[in-house]
Amino acid sequence: MKLTALFFLIMFMIGTDTFLISPMIPTLQDLYGVPTGMSGWMMGSYTLGAAVFALIAGPLSDGLDRKKVMLLGLLGFAVSTALCGIAADFWMMCLFRLLAGISAAFTAPQVWASIQTLLPAEKKGKAMGLAYAGLAVSQAFGVPIGSWLAAARWSLPFFAIGALSLLLAGAAFFILPSMKPQSNAVPSRQAFWRRYAPLLGSGRARGAFLAYFLIHLGSNAAFAFLGKWSAERFHLPVDQIGTIMIFLGVGNLAGSLVSGYVNNLWTPSRIVAAAVPLLMIGYAALPHLPSFMAASIMYFAIFFILGILFPMIMGVLNNLNPSLRGTISSTATATMNAATTVGASLAGLLYAGSGGYAAVGLFSACCFAASLLIFGTSRVLAKEPVPQV
Repeated sequence: MKLTALFFLIMFMIGTDTFLISPMIPTLQDLYGVPTGMSGWMMGSYTLGAAVFALIAGPLSDGLDRKKVMLLGLLGFAVSTALCGIAADFWMMCLFRLLAGISAAFTAPQVWASIQTLLPAEKKGKAMGLAYAGLAVSQAFGVPIGSWLAAARWSLPFFAIGALSLLLAGAAFFILPSMKPQSNAVPSRQAFWRRYAPLLGSGRARGAFLAYFLIHLGSNAAFAFLGKWSAERFHLPVDQIGTIMIFLGVGNLAGSLVSGYVNNLWTPSRIVAAAVPLLMIGYAALPHLPSFMAASIMYFAIFFILGILFPMIMGVLNNLNPSLRGTISSTATATMNAATTVGASLAGLLYAGSGGYAAVGLFSACCFAASLLIFGTSRVLAKEPVPQV
């Protein structure tokens, strides 16, 4: 129980920090005096660090004591996030966000690997679900709470996450046992990168990750500037902007809770065929809704569908090659964060143009249309495994 609670809280902190910037963009943009086209990098710099180093952290940590890797990651995450609260300018904020993303890239994979290492088979599934729920709950409650703190002072959410993450590092030190590898030798450079060869050489794997990238690109592009659009369209302060996050977070959590039931009823191809067109319509219509409540309900519906879709896609990815699940998880994390980085940057440019949030919504709909095309024309959802190394 202690281990599961610890893993839930770690993912809750990482999830809160990942998405905290979105409702704060109007406040930080005014504070630092940066144009809209650049402001997305306050979110993108975090995910850039997480994307690049996730590819390294997963395989590298296989040759190290996972407890030590997690502790160092949590300490780095706590310090770099707290430093965001004293960032004097835009570029300093981006630097500290980059360091926080790098630290998260070393921390999060250890959660999934530790569950597989420490828990008995009958408890692994539940623990994995609860750890994933930490991300969903962070959107439902962590980000809104951060927004309410930011209404008092913009730096408070960063200090709070930093302090709580430091406490989690202390708890992990006492709760987690040592998790040394079977061999103390760190894999050679050739063996390290050779783990990615089956994924790079498989057309199905490339198609799966491209579709996964496009789905995250579309959803995160719209999410990145949700706060700014809400402030401009509905004239909301930062604390009320955080309220809309409750709707999408609860929607995501509800979708994830019923995803197992839906997956038992429908095949992945049927889920994609039903879900993706609905998401296309939702994102295209969202910028034109007349009220804050209508937008909140639409975002609840969108994230409910995403809560069903994402676990299914992660299952498809992990089943590409059961012997490479650690590497696949690292690649999926990198893909997600790369999509968030690109999405936040492109959304800033689109929003700053004449199209505003309507252009961002249309871009998101096109990303989902492209992912549907890839799912439909490739064998991404077939069951044949990718050849092993």
